[in-house]
Amino acid sequence: MNETIYLAGGCFWGLEQYLSLIPGVTSTQVGYANGKTEHPTYEQVCRENTGHAETVQVTYDETEIRRESLLDLFFDAIDPSALNRQGPDVGTQYRSGIYYVKNDQKERIDGAIRKLQSRHHKPVVIEVLPLQQYAPAEDYHQRYLEKNPGGYCHIGA
Repeated sequence: MNETIYLAGGCFWGLEQYLSLIPGVTSTQVGYANGKTEHPTYEQVCRENTGHAETVQVTYDETEIRRESLLDLFFDAIDPSALNRQGPDVGTQYRSGIYYVKNDQKERIDGAIRKLQSRHHKPVVIEVLPLQQYAPAEDYHQRYLEKNPGGYCHIGA
């Protein structure tokens, strides 16, 4: 059964590449979530304080990978205690977030956050919110690191 969740963790290029390689993930798409405008451009998100987070829409088969396992892999790829930044990228568009589309997802996400916090000394600052809006990023951002193998990525090998 396919489920969809939206994960933000810094620059979306590397996060999309990382998530797309997880067995059970059936598709990924980069875009902009939970901002003030309906169809922002990359330039607007970076320069005009639209409030969007660079986000990866992740569709996965829950019979192949449980949401909690997917979230654990997401947590491994980011610094969950970094506020509005990942690696050298700084700004609210690089905040970490989990945006859900079904209310029954929230309880399991909150449980995963509590488990993560129990393993960290610093506060976990991943926002957990319902998805208010999402707009796909421009085509050149989709599968960016596949098109540009030497491209920038804050996520290590």
